[in-house]
Amino acid sequence: MTKARKHQVDINTTPYYHCIARCVRRAYLCGEDFYSGKSYEHRKQWIVDEIKKLGEVFAIDICAFAIMSNHYHLVLHVNKDKARSWSEKEVINRWLTLFKGNLLVQRYINYEKQSKAELDALSTIVIKWRERLMDISWFMRCLNESIARKANEEDHCKGRFWEGRYKSQALLDEAALLTCMMYVDLNPIRAGMSEELEKSDFTSIQARIAAVGEQLRIQQKKAQRSGTMVLTKKRIKAAQSLSLSGTPALLGFAGNESAKRKVGIPFGLLDYFELIDWTGRAIRDDKKGYIPKHVQPLLHKLDLNQENWLDNVRHFERRFFNAVGRPQRMRSISDAMEGRSWFKGVNRCESLYSPSPPH
Repeated sequence: MTKARKHQVDINTTPYYHCIARCVRRAYLCGEDFYSGKSYEHRKQWIVDEIKKLGEVFAIDICAFAIMSNHYHLVLHVNKDKARSWSEKEVINRWLTLFKGNLLVQRYINYEKQSKAELDALSTIVIKWRERLMDISWFMRCLNESIARKANEEDHCKGRFWEGRYKSQALLDEAALLTCMMYVDLNPIRAGMSEELEKSDFTSIQARIAAVGEQLRIQQKKAQRSGTMVLTKKRIKAAQSLSLSGTPALLGFAGNESAKRKVGIPFGLLDYFELIDWTGRAIRDDKKGYIPKHVQPLLHKLDLNQENWLDNVRHFERRFFNAVGRPQRMRSISDAMEGRSWFKGVNRCESLYSPSPPH
């Protein structure tokens, strides 16, 4: 039986989630329809634009995304500290960018005098809105409903555009997060739609590479003007905070600075680039050979099984279910998230974490 979403998403257990939404009716509603010959590629940009907009409103960070022909992937981070730092006025302003407020809220933003009872009622509304602005279900609802309305209007039809529910996977630790982000970023390469990361359109890895390229161009110009070389690793890492026009602002990599930064993907940007570059080539060539030394450190650090790395990245969505993490971790939180004593897929997670034999 289908589980309520509140039993699958628990931000006190983990702030990281992998979400997938698929089109209903027939394939290629977001890509090119091979039956009619009509292209719907422009709809992919609709989704990217909407993700960008919602990422600026919600207290939900975008770690990775990939927009495919008939579905999309998101890796999201719920930033509850950010949401709780907002003033009541900021919560109201953010909510009103998406929805209309009631008369009580309209009176407040127009600086009309209100009684204590009215202000108390307003505070109750704000509490509810604050919770929704860090709720993945509300984020996905806003995203999917907006795209469905535009697509149905363009198609001159009514009815569902997306499947009834999006799929979500809780990412319980850093290893699960890394494997899932690789899976999402490499979707076009794995599907044979692209041979290079830089040409993997509508993906977060393409946006990150473009941001680094832009940062390098900026630093090169500064170096030429000053006569000094300033292209250091530290400056390259600064590119992770650069938001290019037309792309969502992506959550940065904290790396070894995770203790200093409250929010950030808990591994290094350059380590991620090296690993995804090799993994993308290996997946494209269907190789299962020895993992080179220059990409091993991140796998060692997270105690990932190197023998099963490529296989797990290729089949992440199908291999793992509602939650991904170390088996002992999954068993410990299964009752809180699912109301039962076990999680489906615990045994499969053994293949992700069991130590690799030395070479």
